[in-house]
Amino acid sequence: MALIDTRAPQMFPTLDAQHIETAKRFASGPARDFAPGETLYAVGDRGVPMWLVLEGSIEAARRDGIGHQAHIGQIEKGQFSGEVSQLDGRSVLVMGYAGSKGCKALPFEAAQIRALVIGSAEIGEIIMRAFILRRVALLQDGTAGAVLVGRRGNVDFTRLQGFLSRNGYPCTVFDCQTDEGNAVMDQFGIHADELPLMICPNGKVLKRPTDADAAACLGIIPELHLDQLYDVVVVGAGPAGLATAVYGASEGLSVLVLDQRAIGGQAGASARIENYLGFPTGITGQALAGRAFNQAQKFGAEIAIPMEIAKLSCDPDGVLRPELASGQKLRTRSVVIASGARYRRLDIPNLADFEGAGVSYWASPIEAKLCEGEDVALVGAGNSAGQAVVYLAPKVKHLHMVVRGKGLEATMSQYLIDRIKALKNVTVHVQAEVVALQGDTVRGLEGVTFRNRADGKEWQMPLRHLFLLIGADPNVAWAKDCTDLDEKGFIVTGKKFGKHGDGTRQPMPLETTMPGVFAVGDVRAGSTKRVAAAVGEGAAAVAQIHAFLAT
Repeated sequence: MALIDTRAPQMFPTLDAQHIETAKRFASGPARDFAPGETLYAVGDRGVPMWLVLEGSIEAARRDGIGHQAHIGQIEKGQFSGEVSQLDGRSVLVMGYAGSKGCKALPFEAAQIRALVIGSAEIGEIIMRAFILRRVALLQDGTAGAVLVGRRGNVDFTRLQGFLSRNGYPCTVFDCQTDEGNAVMDQFGIHADELPLMICPNGKVLKRPTDADAAACLGIIPELHLDQLYDVVVVGAGPAGLATAVYGASEGLSVLVLDQRAIGGQAGASARIENYLGFPTGITGQALAGRAFNQAQKFGAEIAIPMEIAKLSCDPDGVLRPELASGQKLRTRSVVIASGARYRRLDIPNLADFEGAGVSYWASPIEAKLCEGEDVALVGAGNSAGQAVVYLAPKVKHLHMVVRGKGLEATMSQYLIDRIKALKNVTVHVQAEVVALQGDTVRGLEGVTFRNRADGKEWQMPLRHLFLLIGADPNVAWAKDCTDLDEKGFIVTGKKFGKHGDGTRQPMPLETTMPGVFAVGDVRAGSTKRVAAAVGEGAAAVAQIHAFLAT
């Protein structure tokens, strides 16, 4: 087996006779016969069923946008095709064709896969583990998914890499200044001013694509049913939003989750979360978000990324109508605001010139690769900043941690403080701040000026990488006209209904001043800014939604 050989039995398990008989009850239709070499599914196809092989075999192969193809393995009698894309009918990343003796296989559409996974816990565990491991293998192996070509450090090139990585889609990346990158550009007749370039698995070429362009080409965005009345529309796919989706969908509610960028929110960008219950060795934010995402899909929640909500109607008549940035309107009986917070920015005039080109708001493997072996600075004193320092320090030459306060004790967990103290290549500058950035839009960041807040003295460092983890402001612009905010701009919940309510009852603890609209996680006034707390609020919101819908 070509992919993760040590886990091959889990990636391509064989169902026993009893499991097969159980599975047959959930099939979408009768078994189909395929001639030798006949295609069952091609890269980029949408709505592809999972096929359970009854006779013969399926040959599985992966292919990227520039024609590189490799054999994955043979799916034999009692085994099944598919990976996590099959859970909600998204475009597939691999191809399958009948083996040399042909194939007889039983189809399972997305709805039937979910019914089987939920209906039989034992079979469900086998299928979900296989699906997840197959996607992990595609991410690790390369030669699958999209191909990206661009200039190292370019803001749009970095953005595209981050979008695909954060959403769990494999891609192969080429720097345009390398021979491999030049060869791809020549192959497709691309000029430098048309970069970054994205070649989709089906061969379609995108020049300077947006995240939405990339998502559409990859088949990431599900087809929205604008005439459907959802039970819950969740805005934000961070820990609070995903928890709402998991608990809501598992309890039979129809759930749609919207996010304009990626699953996981700010927590998804954390290099390692070590104080989340049940993970004693820690887990990356992206891995935690990925598990929650798959869990929500398993129970039937629809997740649409990237999709931005523009506003919320303030005059409900029993149906709430969130409006998308595209102008499309959804229909739902309740809304959960889990839109979290936007990264806080420094008040420096030319900051925007360097965002994505030297200035970063998170420390993912992409950013770590860009600054490998160099001097970097990181501004911040919370747990997110501490996690980023611990992650980056082994990869960089020296890291300067810039802290506005007199120390870290008031804002950071002790285990992170102790770990930072043990890092020999980290210098902590207390009572310090960034006051100016040097460089230009062509060369990127070249230097940073700092100031000591105690005596006013300034000093400059030649730096090409600056990380800003200085907190965040609530992301509520789209909902502020319909909900009450506190003095800091966070959404107030649990108070008497004001002008938007009917005055007949008290709101529930997580309900806003708009009946049927709830707020959870970092966007809510008084929330505990921790992943576990956000997950708990997402679960609690579902119980309150049930109570609201019952009225």
